[in-house]
Amino acid sequence: MLTDTALKHLKSRVKDYKIADRDGMYALVKSSGALTFRYDYRMNGRRETVTLGKYGPEGITLARARELCLDARRMVAEGISPAQEKQRQKRRLKEAKSFGEFGERWFKEPRMADSTRATRRAIFDRDIVPTLRNRLLKEITPEDLRALSAKVKDRGAPATAVHVRDIVKQIFAFTILHGEKVPNPAADVGPASIATFVPKDRALSPTEIRIMLKQLEHVPTLPTIRLGLRLILLTMVRKSELQDAVWDEVDSRMPYGAFPKSA
Repeated sequence: MLTDTALKHLKSRVKDYKIADRDGMYALVKSSGALTFRYDYRMNGRRETVTLGKYGPEGITLARARELCLDARRMVAEGISPAQEKQRQKRRLKEAKSFGEFGERWFKEPRMADSTRATRRAIFDRDIVPTLRNRLLKEITPEDLRALSAKVKDRGAPATAVHVRDIVKQIFAFTILHGEKVPNPAADVGPASIATFVPKDRALSPTEIRIMLKQLEHVPTLPTIRLGLRLILLTMVRKSELQDAVWDEVDSRMPYGAFPKSA
């Protein structure tokens, strides 16, 4: 079995040679003097070799090489080729895209209402892009997301802070669905840890409703949204009740102001 002392005293030869360690791992001493740790195994009847790392100050230690060897042995036991998986990882790193690039793809591919897309786009550009645009997915941690959401909340926008968390969560879910092997940082950042909201019981007064209706005429939005807000103000139903409502005959037994819905 190898030791650090033995490794430091290995001399190069005209040809490369091997020195066995344990668990199938060995050190390959090259004619150039470089020393690398390797592990040979058989996968589906074929012989394969995975390089665990180079030994030395700029490489890995003997202890770390043994840990990597044990990881490789477990992969082989599960039917996974360590060498092929290492090559896949290299390709993923080479082709790695930033969070900002994946965010742009997310906005183009999933289906969402135009109004929802516009709202999310504004939050993405204003609150998320300045901080996370150029970061790789693997570089974004739950602590980063928590700090970003807290920054938005501290400026007096707790609802937007929750939206920031939700947008980041959905972009990561999108990238994972398309083959990226990264943890979703939003999984460890619950909405309640960012902000909680207390429902309000007070309704608008007739004067406030009149002012709101007048101001709606000056808001640059779609006619359908303006009409929906008018209905909400006049009927005082929740947004979801309005979205799910359908035209029907008004039941004479319903109280005035109730919004009719079919069964």
